[in-house]
Amino acid sequence: MGNPQEPYQPREPGYAPQQPPVPMQQPTLRGGQADQAPAGDYQDSAASDQAPDGAYQGRAKRYQEAGPFGLPGQHPPAKGRRKLWIILGSIGGVLLLVILGVIILVNVLGSATNQARGLADDFTKLVIAGENAKAYDDYLDPALYQQLSKEAFITGVESLEMNDSCKPSYNDLKVSTENGVKAADVAGVITCDGKEVDLAYRFEGTDELKMTNIKLRPKA
Repeated sequence: MGNPQEPYQPREPGYAPQQPPVPMQQPTLRGGQADQAPAGDYQDSAASDQAPDGAYQGRAKRYQEAGPFGLPGQHPPAKGRRKLWIILGSIGGVLLLVILGVIILVNVLGSATNQARGLADDFTKLVIAGENAKAYDDYLDPALYQQLSKEAFITGVESLEMNDSCKPSYNDLKVSTENGVKAADVAGVITCDGKEVDLAYRFEGTDELKMTNIKLRPKA
């Protein structure tokens, strides 16, 4: 017998037939395990997404401050810095030696200058005072003895007729050092009442300076 059909019932507006429920899909198994993303990767990604702004700014700040010279994260190699310090140290050592050499040279030349001026002044005062023999023995270099005898020296100084009115002045004094030997050239004038006498001396030596050349003559 056929099933009796239910009488037709009119449907309300907006009515939609109910769809049968869709069965849940089971994950595909690979080697007996479900194909799922690793939990750690997901959690790490989520943690980074949810990190507070302060922590991110802190990491960015550390990254920016990590490198000098305005290049974050980049440091000059340690060997490069060591080489730079070695070069700077070498330059400093050379400059120090140069400065010390200049100081020593200035001191040596200054000492020679003062010594030569003092010798020239003492010698000139002796010949003005008429103590010619003492001036010859104490100030002339033995090498000059062979060129100028004591008698010729005394006779030449006495012919200038200098007296107590004469006063020396030195307008040129040059000092040099070569191979440990110091040399000083002194030039000036002796001013007396009514006349002037030109003078020119040369002193040489290592420790003690002696006169190696002398010129005393009336000024033209």
